[in-house]
Amino acid sequence: MTTLLLATRNAGKLVELRRMVEAVGLRGIEVLGLAEVPAFPEAPETGATFAENAVAKARDAAAATGLPSIADDSGLAVDALSGMPGVFSARWSGRHGDDAGNLELLLAQLHDVPDERRGAAFVCAAALVVPGASAAVTEEVVVHGTWRGRLVRAPRGTNGFGYDPIFVPEGEERTSAELSPAEKDAVSHRGRALRALLPHLKALAD
Repeated sequence: MTTLLLATRNAGKLVELRRMVEAVGLRGIEVLGLAEVPAFPEAPETGATFAENAVAKARDAAAATGLPSIADDSGLAVDALSGMPGVFSARWSGRHGDDAGNLELLLAQLHDVPDERRGAAFVCAAALVVPGASAAVTEEVVVHGTWRGRLVRAPRGTNGFGYDPIFVPEGEERTSAELSPAEKDAVSHRGRALRALLPHLKALAD
């Protein structure tokens, strides 16, 4: 059994990855979160891009635990805000992980933006770092996923977190938070990125 660390304290992300690993029948992989390993210093997310933050978090986790580690950085890029909140999505209202505050602030900023200009995309970068005998042989893989849609004016649904309740994917009338977990996994930004990592996880399991 190969132990894989998902470098997050976000329970929703941990559930998603475990669900995807199970859905594709990937055996021999046990997925743990940061709460299930000894604590180590976690550097702040200071990268200018999702990829920079994801790689930094995965490197820190792999170095501290010796485990193959996945980290993702994801967020919402709003067309009318020139791609913001972007890498600041989780702390847009000033406090990291304040979903309600982030939603309230973003909706207030978009209050006067007409429906036809409320386009947005969820973006995810996911990094896998597999520690080797030395830093020179450490394996690093970075993949990306994007999910286009539009933003509605009031939250709907309870099957998600973050900005899910106001994001309606292209071709849908339901918000991301109104989709079932399986529906979301099949099309979401994080689902697309993590699926791109599955061949590398299969190699670890083998």
